Amino acid sequence: MTAADGLSGIPDGSSFDVVVLGTGAGGLSAAVFAALSGARVLLVERTDYLGGTTAYSAATTWVPNTRHASTVGATDSFETASGFLDRAVGNRSSKAARDAFLRAGPEVIATLEDRAGLRFRPRAFHPDYLSEIEGATSCGRALEPVPFDASGLGSDLHLIRPPIPEFTILGGMMIDRDDIANLMKIGKGLAPTVYSARLIGRYWLSKLRHGRGTRLVMGNALIGQFLAAARRLGVTILTECETTALAADATGVTGLTLVQKGVTRHLEVLGGVVLATGGFARHPELRGRMLPAPVPDFSPSAPGHTGRLHDLALTLGARHGSLAAQPCFWAPCSHRRRADGSMAVFPHFVFDRSKPGILSVGRDGRRFVNESTSYHLFGAAQFAADRDGSHVPAFLIADATALAKYGMGMIRPGGQDPKPFLADGYLTQGATLEELAGKLGIDAAGLADTVARMNRFAETGIDEDFARGTTTYERANGDPAHGPNPTLGRLDTAPYYAVRLWPGDIGSAEGLVGNEAAELLRDDGSVIGGLYACGNDLASIMGGVYPGPGITVGPAIVFGAIAARGAAARAADRARAAA
Repeated sequence: MTAADGLSGIPDGSSFDVVVLGTGAGGLSAAVFAALSGARVLLVERTDYLGGTTAYSAATTWVPNTRHASTVGATDSFETASGFLDRAVGNRSSKAARDAFLRAGPEVIATLEDRAGLRFRPRAFHPDYLSEIEGATSCGRALEPVPFDASGLGSDLHLIRPPIPEFTILGGMMIDRDDIANLMKIGKGLAPTVYSARLIGRYWLSKLRHGRGTRLVMGNALIGQFLAAARRLGVTILTECETTALAADATGVTGLTLVQKGVTRHLEVLGGVVLATGGFARHPELRGRMLPAPVPDFSPSAPGHTGRLHDLALTLGARHGSLAAQPCFWAPCSHRRRADGSMAVFPHFVFDRSKPGILSVGRDGRRFVNESTSYHLFGAAQFAADRDGSHVPAFLIADATALAKYGMGMIRPGGQDPKPFLADGYLTQGATLEELAGKLGIDAAGLADTVARMNRFAETGIDEDFARGTTTYERANGDPAHGPNPTLGRLDTAPYYAVRLWPGDIGSAEGLVGNEAAELLRDDGSVIGGLYACGNDLASIMGGVYPGPGITVGPAIVFGAIAARGAAARAADRARAAA
């Protein structure tokens, strides 16, 4: 069955072993592993695209001790990774669940590669974000999906959620870090020029043939590989399909009700339902109750994360976690109205905040955070400093040299013309620091003093205020050609520029409480039979802490596999009991 066949092709009262709700990395992992276990699987997506926020993301996948680790010379172990998480996360999540993830992870990745056809690769240098904590590593834990040729998907290609437009070039061409490195050197060498010409030529050819590029990278590559595997394994996939009810008896979940374009079906579920709907990010009541004030107006996450399935799960006795350091994972975001009227929300992950000649201040003109810290800690620092309403938004400041060289937010590096961004107010310019401060409504004396201090720090290489550029992770995101500190540079070339930053939620950390088997739990700790969760629907094993790259996608895939295997086994047990 293809997605186009729709719910009408499934008779009312039909039975499935495992039903997965949501199609990000966690949901697709659950569907694939349930199918690999021999289960009859239904995969349901409420929007018109598959992929969730995973499709928007880099899809870095944090899973320690896979067989890839040794290929980049990583020295790691279960004990080392477990100790690292113990120190980073502490009692903010279940140690049993964290260790279950670490034990299962290597086999899950190997099975995806050996039996489902997915391909991952490590980087020789990809450090944990909390690289100062004992047990951190500089490589081997973070994997990424290899670029995927999706031309074989046929019409299914158009089921994959397109990437954020601002992360593409030429009207939709996806690029990764290798591509960027070559594109920035066009005309400066034969090899990068040839590489770029082939890349661009292939894109235009595939767009002509298929309506979009077929070379998928990062999140789209992971979703494409999972989709291809799900199709080969016979998973039934429905899009634009809403779950309106979960049926249960004393043993747990027994079925669900689906609605698609006026068609309603009541289906039996033998093994279990896996919630993988992306968390509560766009649930207005939960958002207002669980997020700190001021509640962010904008989120770079995908639009399907309504949290409606949380409401259904709560009626069955499920509960949200309450131990996390932060309710969500954060990233500082800027936003800009697109030509079509939609809002572009741009997460400032690594490309600008850590670069020389760039700093961030509140309305007092003073720095409030180490700009080179992880995006999660940056966002948390905004809330912590915003007691008087002075740091939401905050202001990312650069001089002309830094803007031209490194870009800032949606303004790309390499000297992109800033005029369109100035015209619509995304970017603010001042001929002097005092003029810039006046336009932004921030304290001019504070900003002048902050820049003077930064200029002095740039000369010594020592940030006396926030120790910027002192960890492996922070230095990795600076400019390796700049010294003495790759993250500290002078701001002394007019004009000066600023972009406003708001903390944006990129994923829920306070999901539904489960155990190490991804089974959801009641207040008394008992299991809700047949109800599982993974991804942002499951309370994060990271406890609202962001220890390394890919700590949402990695656990989502692994707990998706754990949930699927549990549900498939439950279906087999019930079938045997009924025989």
